[in-house]
Amino acid sequence: MQDQEKQEVPQALDDGETVQVSALPAENDLEQQLSATEAKLAEMHDAFMRAKAETENIRRRAQEDVSKAHKFAVESFAEAMLPVRDSLEMALKVATPSVESLKEGVEMTLKQMTAAFEKNRLVEVTPAQGDKLDPMKHQAVAVVPADQEANTVVSVLQKGYMIADRLLRPAIVTAAQAK
Repeated sequence: MQDQEKQEVPQALDDGETVQVSALPAENDLEQQLSATEAKLAEMHDAFMRAKAETENIRRRAQEDVSKAHKFAVESFAEAMLPVRDSLEMALKVATPSVESLKEGVEMTLKQMTAAFEKNRLVEVTPAQGDKLDPMKHQAVAVVPADQEANTVVSVLQKGYMIADRLLRPAIVTAAQAK
């Protein structure tokens, strides 16, 4: 509570001396302080309720944003893959394809797919022969005798892929056997 002002009231003693005695604040002052405190409490309660509602709205909007991000995460990749599908469908519509035209069409389609992969940060994991075996990116399915250091890549059976810095599929490799 705030400091209360006390009033000094003179009071006479039996022997005729007067002494100053503190009196409590007037009842009217206490009622004013109580009403002011109640008004302040109502104001604080209102501010608290508004802040609570705003926090709830922010939480709800964040959940909706996360839900939409999950739902449409593949949208960019799908858009990049549509031309690849179109090219494959056009290749099937050719009445009399020659081997040369099929090869040219496949090469163009592969270029479109490579561009789509690059646009969406899908990167190949293709270790070279002699590279150190990395269990975080490579999966050795066989160990073969070789004229190179042990636990190095001898051959790549299947490329691996990463999305940004996350491994999607490890490269399938054979590794050199210890001598």
